[in-house]
Amino acid sequence: MGATAIALAASVAIQNVVVVWAGAPSYGDPIKDVLAFHAEHRVAVEIAVGLEALNLPLLLGFLTGLHGLVGRRGGAGADWSRLALAAGATLSAVFALYAVLWNGVVLSAGELAAPSPEFELVWQLHAAAFALALPALGATFIGAALAAHTSRLTPPWQRLLGVAGGGLLLAAGAANLAIADGSALLFVGLPGYAAWLVWLLATGVRLVRARTADRTDDASTSTEEE
Repeated sequence: MGATAIALAASVAIQNVVVVWAGAPSYGDPIKDVLAFHAEHRVAVEIAVGLEALNLPLLLGFLTGLHGLVGRRGGAGADWSRLALAAGATLSAVFALYAVLWNGVVLSAGELAAPSPEFELVWQLHAAAFALALPALGATFIGAALAAHTSRLTPPWQRLLGVAGGGLLLAAGAANLAIADGSALLFVGLPGYAAWLVWLLATGVRLVRARTADRTDDASTSTEEE
């Protein structure tokens, strides 16, 4: 489970680096710039969408593992882990739609000499899907952080990070329509998105270390018994 969290954080980070490095337009940029970018950077979008296909099973695998681990540790935090799992399933569905619409944008860009109303509509739907994913991610983040902390898997600062970061994501997601129309309110949720990656990495490292320590203790006990 710890390795899954680390892999998810790494995959999402690489995905964002690829998009930023390619100079992807924001949702508020002129539609002609959006068309030009997708016509010239198809490979970057292919990589980003391909990584999204990896992110979804990693996310669900991590949340399922967290729910099971919470149950094995006495069930404290089970309600929060159920919230995280339900919100994570919703998030996966929305991100799948987001990726499909992004495919539609890049495929359409290769056929157009100038932006069409249909192209602009697909781009706005793509933006709306991302905006809708923000509150789902916020609920996932809060649920996972509180479940892990209640089960004594993570220290208090990670609980605070989860509540604060998740709250920012929920607040940004409330402006779904404005974000789909290119509003800069999207940037309200970006610190929460970054906090999610930090939390995943910190939790993953902590779980891997705990697992390694348990194996070392088991080995020591077996040696002493012999």
